[in-house]
Amino acid sequence: METPKPAPTRAQQRLHAARAALHARYVTGPVSQAVFEFIAFGIKQGWACLFGGLMLGLLLLTFVWYPDGARLSRYDFLVLGALAIQIMMLWTGLETWEEARIILVFHVVGTVMELFKTAHGSWIYPEDSFLRIGAVPLFTGFMYGAVGSYLARVWRIFEFRFDRFPPLWLQGLLATAIYVNFFAHHWLPDVRIALFVGIAMVYGPSMVWFRADEAHRPMPLVIGFGLVAIFIWFAENLGTFARAWAYPGQEHGWQMVSLSKLGSWYLLMIISFVLVAAVHGKAHRAPGGPRIEDPEAARRE
Repeated sequence: METPKPAPTRAQQRLHAARAALHARYVTGPVSQAVFEFIAFGIKQGWACLFGGLMLGLLLLTFVWYPDGARLSRYDFLVLGALAIQIMMLWTGLETWEEARIILVFHVVGTVMELFKTAHGSWIYPEDSFLRIGAVPLFTGFMYGAVGSYLARVWRIFEFRFDRFPPLWLQGLLATAIYVNFFAHHWLPDVRIALFVGIAMVYGPSMVWFRADEAHRPMPLVIGFGLVAIFIWFAENLGTFARAWAYPGQEHGWQMVSLSKLGSWYLLMIISFVLVAAVHGKAHRAPGGPRIEDPEAARRE
């Protein structure tokens, strides 16, 4: 039994009506349909990135225009701005309470990692602030939350379905091993190569079906993870350019974030995906394919 979809809000109804009108006006054949679907894909991706995009905009705007010597530090202003964005998204229905719970988990997971990594010099936050835990300003939890918000929203907006969806317990073991390695590699050998092999074995056969317009389209799940990791890497370059944080070597001037961080973000994507799948992964049916369920949902039904 699948959870019934909530009734669309007025804003969603207007957006669907506008999309239908544009489709009827401009789509006249397979070529125009392909162009329309490509544009719809980009718009939906941008819509799914709303929280992260607004946060990134805040980082850049405060870097350019935030007044020197203000009583409220820039980092503390970012905390208040992030809270305002979160409240606005919940109040308008752009984000569900279920998604908000996912984002809260990301806050906790991300903040624990931040405390550890900053203590070991992996990166620094060069500005002073009041709203912080140790060396970690509280706005950083919202940056991890932005990843969770994107994954939860993109899952819903594109109506994800899966072929050969891995069991959640297996995904959980893999995500736990990845999270532990982020800490343990400071003392023990870094086993990320073995983790990448594990990802290929667990997710390699899996296919995600997403609906940008009228039809669901397939994509290998491991490729989807990689594409998201690349976009996060671009966002991270903008974040460090805005001096929100700095890696070793960036203390005295900005330089591009190392490409090696792509691997770290890819691994973090697995943790993120598993957290979202634990909520959304109740039942999936790929178009024309077999029903895919996680075992816990099957037992409950």
